[in-house]
Amino acid sequence: MVKSSRKITLSSSRDIPFDRLVMSKANVRRIKAGVSIEQLAEDIARRTLLQSITVRPLHDADGRETGMFEIPAGGRRYRALERLVKQKRLAKDAPIPCILREDGFAEEDSLAENMQRAPLHPLDQFRAFLVFREKGMSEEEIAAHQFVSVAVVRQRLRLASVSPRLLEVYADDGMSLDQLMAFTVNGDHARQEQVFEQLAQSSYAREPHFIRRMLTEGAVRITDKRAQFVGVNTYAAAGGAIMRDLFQGDDGGWLQDAGLLDRLAAEKLRAHAALIAAEGWKWIEVAPDFPYGHTFGLRQLRGEPAALTQEESASRAALQAELDGLEDIYACADSLPADISERFDAIGMALVELDDRPVLFNPDETGHAGAFVSIDGSGKVRVERGYVRPDDETLVEADADLPAEADARDQTEQDRSAAPSCAQNVEDEEGAGPISDRLLAELTAHRTLALRHALGAQPDTAFLAALHALTLRAFYPHASESCMALELKSAGFGAQAPGFNDSPWAGAVHGRHQAWLARLPHEPGMLWEALQGFDSDSRLTLFAHCVSLSVNAMVDAYTRPPRALAHADQLAMTLALDMAAAGWEPTVASYLGRVTKAHILASVREARGAQASDRIAHLKRGDMAEQAQELLAGTGWLPQALRTPGCTILAPADPVSAAGDRADEPAETAKQGGTPA
Repeated sequence: MVKSSRKITLSSSRDIPFDRLVMSKANVRRIKAGVSIEQLAEDIARRTLLQSITVRPLHDADGRETGMFEIPAGGRRYRALERLVKQKRLAKDAPIPCILREDGFAEEDSLAENMQRAPLHPLDQFRAFLVFREKGMSEEEIAAHQFVSVAVVRQRLRLASVSPRLLEVYADDGMSLDQLMAFTVNGDHARQEQVFEQLAQSSYAREPHFIRRMLTEGAVRITDKRAQFVGVNTYAAAGGAIMRDLFQGDDGGWLQDAGLLDRLAAEKLRAHAALIAAEGWKWIEVAPDFPYGHTFGLRQLRGEPAALTQEESASRAALQAELDGLEDIYACADSLPADISERFDAIGMALVELDDRPVLFNPDETGHAGAFVSIDGSGKVRVERGYVRPDDETLVEADADLPAEADARDQTEQDRSAAPSCAQNVEDEEGAGPISDRLLAELTAHRTLALRHALGAQPDTAFLAALHALTLRAFYPHASESCMALELKSAGFGAQAPGFNDSPWAGAVHGRHQAWLARLPHEPGMLWEALQGFDSDSRLTLFAHCVSLSVNAMVDAYTRPPRALAHADQLAMTLALDMAAAGWEPTVASYLGRVTKAHILASVREARGAQASDRIAHLKRGDMAEQAQELLAGTGWLPQALRTPGCTILAPADPVSAAGDRADEPAETAKQGGTPA
């Protein structure tokens, strides 16, 4: 005979007027968490109360019911209702749905209700937001109803749009939230699944930064000068896809179709070139970028700035008079009123525009000269006009104006035999072995250009360097202890690192050269008289600039003069050259992606200590390079080829300080239960 089980009796429910409810001291919740009382009140006002409140009758000292009820579980709901009553949006005797409990303890009611509550899986929340949008709600409406920002709504909608296969993996705890966020950078489900399969087949830990790198492989950042030149709107109008990362800074995103971008850039450059060609030039060369030094060996024509028209002259005089008057009035003022400051800026900009005159060339000369059309580092068109090739020079002009070409390699057989077969005398960090010839050439090319810039800014040192080289040529004909090519033979840069032509040193040297070009006379026969009119400082500064153009401290596969490199070190020490302070940084493109894992670990160990190096030792080379770039940022670390003897490299960071350098590790916020917002 089967014994029947006892039937469960549920607690009764009833509507109780709000003014008969009071808070209970038995509520175990002491710490505020989750949605605020204000937001909960607004939610109740819009959707009414979705969950009943648990109450117990209050008794007097004799054990009789008082008609009042205490709330051991549901205090936040009560506070939200109380707020609505105070705002007169809810009657103080409004019936409130309650569950009446009498057995057990009030503390047990409160604890059970909070512990039995199962939190919503983040994926369910993401999908719910997607359902809201599919039912016609805008992102702004969803944000208002759920009391979150529009950015959070977009993030959760993006998470819900990841490949369904990957979402199921995430639902089964096979992927962290950080990893899922990384997959959102590329909306192509097939590509997402392809990357996931590649990661699944390897033993490599699927770190978010590596997932992002794989999904954006082959794409072009919006900050690229080609993208800035073409314009994102133009690219998108042509059907180009744009990838954006809603969870990390991406500098605006990536342009996915690099081929389309290159075609649009080429078309726009050709349109600019057609306008330049209409000026009468014999030839036009067009490219997104030209190597640094592409105008070496070409004679540059000297044009005259276009004269101001009568209207422009009158306008400039009026602006200058107004500027002088304002400066007299506010000469002693500690600060300027906002409108006056804006007027100063407006006048200054107007004067600059009027003074920036187009250069006019002699039509008789433009017929055998040409121009280069390219894109500068800021994404604007760069036009370099008035360059004459040697083949276009007349015989008389060649004899009168052009210096004889010197031999490109002034290297004795003695130097060649004394030079090392590879870079072991230049680069050997902690026994890691030599770096590649190509990278060493790029690094020393950077150093050569930085030395030119530094030397051109210090006339006394430049004069000393030239005197040293002249003395060697006069008394020691076969000596090669100087890195100065006194014949002013300016060596070209066969190895050019990415962005070399747009580097700060290239811009500084070019700007200084053009400034001197504007001061010198057009005809070389007038140069002596002009130099006689220069003061001593001007002569020294011009001398320093000319001498600086001959610096050659490069190391390549063919030229490794050890004594000249030793002199380059002496010159760098005298100039106190610091390549890190000058702007060079160890990035994946400039160094870390070009060397072995041993070199990467050695650089991190030297700059940040052994603990930081050990943390990335297990990574593959590409990911190790990216992590090392973050670790080395701001440390001032330099590879051996860029160091100036005597300059101190920053000491390694204390591995115990700053919470064990935790800031260098990937963020764990989402993994620890944080929201993707």
